[in-house]
Amino acid sequence: MTRSVLALLLVAFALPGLAYAGARAGCGAPAAVCEARGAGSLAVIERGTPLPILVDEGDHAAVQRAAEAVRGDLAAVAGKAAAIAPAPRLAIIAGTLGHSARIDRIVRDKAIDTTGVAGTWEAYLLQVVDRPEPGIDRALLVVGADRRGTAFGLYELSRRIGVSPWTWWADVPPPTRTDLYVAPGRFVDAPKVKYRGIFINDEDPALGGWLKAHYGGVADHRFYERVFQLLLRHKANYLWPAMWIPRAFYDDDARNAEMADEYGIVIATTHHEPMMRAHDEWSRYGKGPWDYTKNAATLQQFWRGGMERLQGREAVVTLGMRGDGDEAMTEGTATALLERIVADQRRIITEVTGKPAEQTPQVWALYKEVQDYYDAGMKVPDDVTLLFADDNWGNIRRLPDPASTRPGGYGVYYHFDYVGGPRNYKWVNSTQVERAWEQMRLAWAHGVERLWIVNVGDIKPMELPISAFLDQAWDPDAADLAWISRYPAAWATEQFGPEHAQEIGTILSLYTQYNARRKPELITPDTWSLVHDGEADRVLGEWDALVERTLRLAKQVPASHRDAWYQLVEYPVLASANLNHLHVAVGRNRLYAAQGRASANAWADKARALFARDAELQRVYEQDIAGGKWTSMMAQPRIGYTHWQSPERNVLPYLATVDVPDRGVLGVAVEGDARRWPTPLQSATLPVLDPVAAPTRAVTLFNGGRQKIGFTASSKTPWLKVSPASGEIADAQPLSIEVDWNALPEGEHVGQVYVRGKDWTEVTVAVPVHKPPAHRGARGFVEGNGGVAVEAQHYGRAVAPAGGQWQVVPNLGRTLSGVIAWPATGAAATPGGDGARLEYPLVMDHDGEVEVRVVTAPTLDIRHRGGLRYAASIGDQAPQVVNMRLDPTPGDRDFRAWEAAVIDNSHASVSRHRVRAGANTLKLWLVDPGLVFQRIEVVRRPRPPTTLGPVESARR
Repeated sequence: MTRSVLALLLVAFALPGLAYAGARAGCGAPAAVCEARGAGSLAVIERGTPLPILVDEGDHAAVQRAAEAVRGDLAAVAGKAAAIAPAPRLAIIAGTLGHSARIDRIVRDKAIDTTGVAGTWEAYLLQVVDRPEPGIDRALLVVGADRRGTAFGLYELSRRIGVSPWTWWADVPPPTRTDLYVAPGRFVDAPKVKYRGIFINDEDPALGGWLKAHYGGVADHRFYERVFQLLLRHKANYLWPAMWIPRAFYDDDARNAEMADEYGIVIATTHHEPMMRAHDEWSRYGKGPWDYTKNAATLQQFWRGGMERLQGREAVVTLGMRGDGDEAMTEGTATALLERIVADQRRIITEVTGKPAEQTPQVWALYKEVQDYYDAGMKVPDDVTLLFADDNWGNIRRLPDPASTRPGGYGVYYHFDYVGGPRNYKWVNSTQVERAWEQMRLAWAHGVERLWIVNVGDIKPMELPISAFLDQAWDPDAADLAWISRYPAAWATEQFGPEHAQEIGTILSLYTQYNARRKPELITPDTWSLVHDGEADRVLGEWDALVERTLRLAKQVPASHRDAWYQLVEYPVLASANLNHLHVAVGRNRLYAAQGRASANAWADKARALFARDAELQRVYEQDIAGGKWTSMMAQPRIGYTHWQSPERNVLPYLATVDVPDRGVLGVAVEGDARRWPTPLQSATLPVLDPVAAPTRAVTLFNGGRQKIGFTASSKTPWLKVSPASGEIADAQPLSIEVDWNALPEGEHVGQVYVRGKDWTEVTVAVPVHKPPAHRGARGFVEGNGGVAVEAQHYGRAVAPAGGQWQVVPNLGRTLSGVIAWPATGAAATPGGDGARLEYPLVMDHDGEVEVRVVTAPTLDIRHRGGLRYAASIGDQAPQVVNMRLDPTPGDRDFRAWEAAVIDNSHASVSRHRVRAGANTLKLWLVDPGLVFQRIEVVRRPRPPTTLGPVESARR
């Protein structure tokens, strides 16, 4: 590895991918860490020996623990611990302003500039200082504004020397270095979002089983110590602890709260656990119903106990109340009741703390029906943080007016994991970092700066999106389009080094894009079409190519990184690909059984083998890697769903068995039809062949028996050729259908293919053909098979909004990418004239009416304006405004549209237009900001039902 490459690694990935100056300036950036000694640099590791870290005994426990952890990181990188010396000449000196006499003295005596640090929440300074005190020639100062600021400065140094935040949680080994130097200069940093953290949720059977194996089933302080370290290494500060019954953070282990305070982690409770009480504590200590209209006094006493138990520790108190078990509290709108509950809770806070309620940080989660109360006018005290939520599927439901201000600020509760309708998703990562980034960028632009919290399920295997979410939360302004574009490769560099990082980043992006098309738990044997557009083969082909890339690269991963590689890359790719193959195999078994194919039984065997393969991949994860460290961590069922709740265990979908005769039996299957031929009184007809979109179609001859069956195939149509002309079929034989397009005039034609079997089977297949007009000179996406499909990224012209731009977000689409207008905080635009738009050149066969289907991400109406809108027009026609209405509220008229949209992770809106023969221009007009355009389909007639739609049209 060259020094310049390592310099980029060690500087740029302290905050992976963030575009601060050091990421571009290399070893000359302030406090950059590199192998090369530079002018004025200080060796933090020299000849295999690291510097000692000096911390005043009187400083915060959080600082002492961070220093202890980073000492271990330095020793791991150097290969040995720092030498013990009573008065070292060189050192790292860390401390908190106002709490470290040593740091305060150095700052005063050396006139250290603490601008941007002193008085700034969680800020820190890294700076090399000469002769900081008698006996020490040089030192790297780590100065924090508060206890977490100092800890974050130390962990920043750890990341700069190459230690991944996932060093324990994903077994990422620290790099080994003989010499590392920190550059001179002053580096100051501080978070933009005040509270940044995760929610451990829905943690059975995976994390729950792991806790049983390692901690006796209790989420005790030993477990949480690992969680706190993970958070701090990501410079996060906030946790909703695991609450899946029967867990209760404060009640399960008294050391949990003490340990959180020692590490400096802010503990809160979830959206439905008010007043610092875990949900399960009510079943332990509560009396009577969880109903404020019937049991207010008991509930108040219960909540008072939660506040008293805090004992002054730092916390954010959740207000409000939901029904028992995270359900709606009552039917209908309970606004007045909820306002009364909150008023009583705030009175309890005042009485217990002895301070006005507004001096205790509080949050009110506008989750599910509570948002409806808020929309209906529910009053919320100004000092309380309003926590908006997504729809549990990664689409934020509501955001504030960016011009609004309130002392309590705003937050967002986001999901990487969910238990609920339309189906649980808890197994492998199916969240694209690009989508989470895009939604949280919207939140930041709308003023959500107080709290970012994300449901991460079992923590594993959400490593990539957790890092991206928390890195973005630290500095959302720096997390621009370039940041997210390079993030997967940057993150891969941090885990595996720079040599293969770009390739690993591509693999990570593709597997999450493929999983986000439809989450693994939602895939069924019917998801990918076996008869239309070759969809199943295309999807499996993509997965196979990704598996091949992954396994090829796996051979180059050093043994030291094999455990991390399997967890972070190989398992999610191989297991996700296997699951897709499994469902397609089951689908083929059922289809082929219905068609009477002998091979149906072989596909049943294939499905069983893939089911066993799934179990074997899980076994390797849980037993073979990391010495069996991750027992049960992939135990979440993902096969065999019948409704929203997961099955108790993986269940192989039902398989069909065919009674196969000894003699050969000829059958014929044609593309676009699930039936078999010969079929009494019905003839086989292929979908239309088209030289642009469908120059050939699939006709497959198959055997319904054990013995081979002979056949002949021919055509009497002079412009139509079929091959092979004859042969014997053991299993299946595709026929090649070729059209001599030069021999055909423009227009519609029908040819025929004749198939005969040695068993006297006779089938005639009609072959309709359409030869479009040439439209010489016309340029654009060419109509074929009655339509045009275009990826939104492939526009011919983009007219930007005033003061803004159109941006292409890589991978943010099921088949390519997404296109957004940015910034996305302005007022609605009026379409037409020279307004903001995307233009797509089309070449259409003939005049007529078409349907324009615009496929977007399932973005919700974040500003509550009655739906998100865009407009479409063709040529000089007036723009038609289209309202994309989705609402995740059960019973709402748009609920079913929302449900379908989150299942498909996309939504298609429709308008009708007229086209003319030849060149046309389709225009997509910006109306409401926030939409993510993914692709456009212009069709003359209904398309066959497929999940992903047709492949993109040819462009002339």
